[in-house]
Amino acid sequence: MTPTSMKLALVGVLALLLLTAVGVWKVQDWRYGKQLAEQAGLHQGDLTSISDAAAAQVRADQDKRLALEQRLAASDQSHHETLTNAQKDQARLRDRLATSDLRLSVILDQGSAGGCSVPAATGAGGVVHGADRAELDPAHAQRIVAITDEGDRGLIALAACQAYVRAVTH
Repeated sequence: MTPTSMKLALVGVLALLLLTAVGVWKVQDWRYGKQLAEQAGLHQGDLTSISDAAAAQVRADQDKRLALEQRLAASDQSHHETLTNAQKDQARLRDRLATSDLRLSVILDQGSAGGCSVPAATGAGGVVHGADRAELDPAHAQRIVAITDEGDRGLIALAACQAYVRAVTH
């Protein structure tokens, strides 16, 4: 074999080796490309299912929040109505006391009434029979009604707070 033919054979072998390497590389590229595409599809499916689950959870939380807001609004409206009614009742009571349409009186204890300087009400106009009663001064009656009004408002506010806590904790 001559050196030229040997060079030519060597170039041919190298060309064949290079062609084989390129072919193997291309086959590997196709095979790995297919595997990567399958993995990407699986990954995308996982992401879609996670996204759907998160969206469902958000919708459920929004529905719960809306229901809670509606319950709280109804409770607030009920509290406001109760407070308004109590204030109207107290105002009516104050007006009746101021116009002498209504008088507050207390039952006198028979044992301690002996030294008391509170004048006893006449028995002829009274509804309660058998017990001596003393009529309160209108100014004192107004103060008593104001105290009970504050107490009523406090009790109504307490009931509203308890209703709020019950609604939020459920």
